Amino acid sequence: MTTDQQPQGPDFTRNEGLLPAIAQDADSGKILMMAWMNAEAYQETVQTGRAVYFSRSRQRLWRKGEESGHVQVVEQILVDCDRDTILMKVRQTGAACHEGYESCFFREVTEDGLNTIETRLVDPNDVYQK
Repeated sequence: MTTDQQPQGPDFTRNEGLLPAIAQDADSGKILMMAWMNAEAYQETVQTGRAVYFSRSRQRLWRKGEESGHVQVVEQILVDCDRDTILMKVRQTGAACHEGYESCFFREVTEDGLNTIETRLVDPNDVYQK
């Protein structure tokens, strides 16, 4: 199949128009976060080269770093075989996690419960306006 015959981008006709979007550090490969994208967020991400998600709680686009300044510059966008999951290789400025950690996956599951395995980079109270 040539490029001209390939489907174009993610399939937003499924899953109520929202697809999981994973942000991965372009250098280390570390998974930084997972959020949701709709077609509008995806298009803006492609056009601007900066990660844009759809906030389900706010019901609007969420431009990563709009409050914190911790933006994600997108180096590469990949789509899985079913075209229902997006993987972005990004260059992260500051913390990816709203709790101030490099990654949203800063807790490890142990027999005793959850164990924090990363060091907090920033205090969320200093970064986010409440």
